[in-house]
Amino acid sequence: MNLSIALFGITREIVGRPELQLLAVPAGQTVAGLLTQLRAQYPALAQLSSLAVAVNNEYAEPDALLHERDEIALIPPVSGG
Repeated sequence: MNLSIALFGITREIVGRPELQLLAVPAGQTVAGLLTQLRAQYPALAQLSSLAVAVNNEYAEPDALLHERDEIALIPPVSGG
């Protein structure tokens, strides 16, 4: 399956673009598996103190299964003041 991932904040800077297309992702991929794959491809992502994944506009648990038409977003840590 193919996945499209929206990137925000520092994740956009690390990857170098606002959206990432992953091709030929195995069926049954989980959020945790996706993060493992992305951290291997972009080691700077592993340096972030936290990194949330939203699937279809809701925060996703690590064991959530991903589907080809899901709206996926990486949400980096944010600070406010």
